Amino acid sequence: MNRRPLLQRPDIRSVALFRALRLGDMLCAVPALRALRAALPSARITLVGLPWAQEFADRFARYVDEFVAFPGHPLLPEQPVRQAELTAFYAGMCERGLSLALQLHGSGEVSNEIVAGFGAAAMAGYTRGEAVHTDKTMLLPYPDTGAEPERLLQLVLGLGAPAAGEHLEFPVGSEDEEELQSRGIGARLSPGSYICIHPGASRSEKCWPARHFAAVADRLADEFGVAVVLTGSAGEATTTAEVAEHMRTPAIDAAAPISIGAMAALMSRARLLVCNDTGVSHIAAGLKLKSVVVFSKADIARWAPLDRRNHRCIWDPDAERASVVLQHARALLAGTAPSRERAAGMWPYW
Repeated sequence: MNRRPLLQRPDIRSVALFRALRLGDMLCAVPALRALRAALPSARITLVGLPWAQEFADRFARYVDEFVAFPGHPLLPEQPVRQAELTAFYAGMCERGLSLALQLHGSGEVSNEIVAGFGAAAMAGYTRGEAVHTDKTMLLPYPDTGAEPERLLQLVLGLGAPAAGEHLEFPVGSEDEEELQSRGIGARLSPGSYICIHPGASRSEKCWPARHFAAVADRLADEFGVAVVLTGSAGEATTTAEVAEHMRTPAIDAAAPISIGAMAALMSRARLLVCNDTGVSHIAAGLKLKSVVVFSKADIARWAPLDRRNHRCIWDPDAERASVVLQHARALLAGTAPSRERAAGMWPYW
């Protein structure tokens, strides 16, 4: 048996990485992708994911060389299965003659079978069962605790990748800035003069009430003299409009059919983001934009950003803790020292 760590073998020249999930989940994988690239600087790395993730692969071209759209699986809920494409998809993956197929899609009950179908010379990932260590297969026990970026990074480090940091990233390019400028959104907003309120989420049940977002926004505008920008996709325009209706302070409603990159460009110059537990919170972490994130459904220990000083995550499933959200937003805008927050009983804040 070859005892050299898998990612340190000289014959690993091409890798297919499987993670077919939405934006926030993909951003959590960036530390693992960064470590994988550090381990294999010359290898061709192909991301296999949901069709939308072509945009993700393009944005993170430093770590990903190619993208292949996954046609789906009946036991994975993220998309309907495109049955007519399955045979060609798996045949195409096998024809690549991959050195390694890497499963980064979770604990492996369904995804290990998918990745095994890529026909790679070696396969690695997580499993719910006992660890598997052979010359061609390395499956590590899935960790049931820890933040999502840490869990994913732990896998590639266990395969022999060097440490390359746990931080998230979200590169903003010139095309993002140009799109934002062409839309005329925020043309009169100077950097640091505004906060962003993002009241939407992928599912309505994850959304904090519009009246709470409005109340927090009004108080912060009054106390810190900041403008309020309501962000969201075109599909979230109804939600941002509802927040605006509840506000006393005039707000800039920036919900529009713009790309995630243009929205990130707008957020990159803000002082603070207040949002639900959704992909935008991971964009904020990647931008190093301070944020307050309201959780109501998801596992907060798994999905909260790692930097707890600059990203405050509040558990509020019954929408009863608006005062706590406001308290932490104030602290972030004022730059309150953690020692003073501990003395005030604000730390830890979950």
